[in-house]
Amino acid sequence: MISNQLAAALGRRNIHYGWVMVAVTFFTALVSAGTVGAPGVFIVPLQQEFGWSTAEISSALSIRFVLFGLMAPFAAALLNRYGLRNITLLAQLIVVSALLASLAMTQVWHLVLLWGVVIGLGTGMTALVLGATIATRWFVARRGLVVGILTASVATGQLVFLPLLASLTERLGWRTALALVCCALAVSATAVLLLMRDRPSDLGLRPFGDKGTEPIAAPPPVSTSIFATALGTLRDAVRVPVFWMLFATFFICGASTNGLVQVHLIPMCLDFGIPQVQAASLLAAMGMFDFVGTIVSGWLSDRYDNRWLLFWYYGLRGLSLLFLPFTDFSFYGLSLFAMFYGLDWIATVPPTVRLTAQRFGPERANLVFGWVFAGHQLGAGTAAFGAGLSRTLLQSYLPAFFMAGALCMVAALLALAIARQAKPAAA
Repeated sequence: MISNQLAAALGRRNIHYGWVMVAVTFFTALVSAGTVGAPGVFIVPLQQEFGWSTAEISSALSIRFVLFGLMAPFAAALLNRYGLRNITLLAQLIVVSALLASLAMTQVWHLVLLWGVVIGLGTGMTALVLGATIATRWFVARRGLVVGILTASVATGQLVFLPLLASLTERLGWRTALALVCCALAVSATAVLLLMRDRPSDLGLRPFGDKGTEPIAAPPPVSTSIFATALGTLRDAVRVPVFWMLFATFFICGASTNGLVQVHLIPMCLDFGIPQVQAASLLAAMGMFDFVGTIVSGWLSDRYDNRWLLFWYYGLRGLSLLFLPFTDFSFYGLSLFAMFYGLDWIATVPPTVRLTAQRFGPERANLVFGWVFAGHQLGAGTAAFGAGLSRTLLQSYLPAFFMAGALCMVAALLALAIARQAKPAAA
């Protein structure tokens, strides 16, 4: 196989195949981020073509966010049982099928079914859990850095796709932009098929940074059902206070990022007379800053107290959201917001993954993080619908941004409370 030959060639150059896994997963997550972020560009064109309200479109997106998150713990169980490559390919097939079918949609229930339910389930089959699994299986050293790199792919996806999708939508229509996303998913699926492997032992390797000499035992066969594995993990995790603190902070993380800014920043900018392409470029600029911030966060999480990192990340994010309404949406004010907000958009992920692995062990880390990530997407779904409802009823998005900023301050305090939990949980 190509992966065996490549692993042998890299080994002769003292390069671990784990970095190939990082590259493939980065590209896969990058394309998935373009898929998840694209609806923010399409809200206004869909309103103009079909007459749907912001609340109706937001309801479909909120369903997608919730399912995207609720699938995460089951996705971890699926990855553990059926393998990384098989599940990733299946997820991409589901997403492409839904996107192609949506090219012919005419009713709002089509939007809810395809962009809400089907794409929510498809993207949720990998989500951030795939990156967490790669980091914990393939790496012993540099684990925080790997999580930072793979999480940063979300920002890079916005940086690459959103301005291009906005430009195509403006010139050729939203269907052409959606077709481009489908082509990118096809390329990503090819890379996964050729290069992705499940474990280092599949290639006769040890995880990166593992200096042991004893043979690595094969993982025990999974005999329990997917639902029993995921729900059993939840049953054990809810007994540990740290789980609820991580769940609550990640709920607020989702409410203040994906569900609010990713979905509603572009239409909010249009309310203030900022053209769609320029607004998409602002979101892409945030992605550029977040790419740097998340990788640096991964580096920091390998070296410093992750709880204090979360305190600063949530606190600074809250201040930036509270500052946004006072920018007067000028070029200078929005640029300042994009820089400060972008630097810690999803910088919270590496410390959260590391805290999860520390408390629950590397073998259960992806399963527990799946449930924590479900909280993230519940928050995102709540904010996506709540901000759309605010726009429909109050003719303004600003109350939703004030609320998100205040919640981030609460998350900062919760992050400090994690420090009181000194005893690790049993695996």
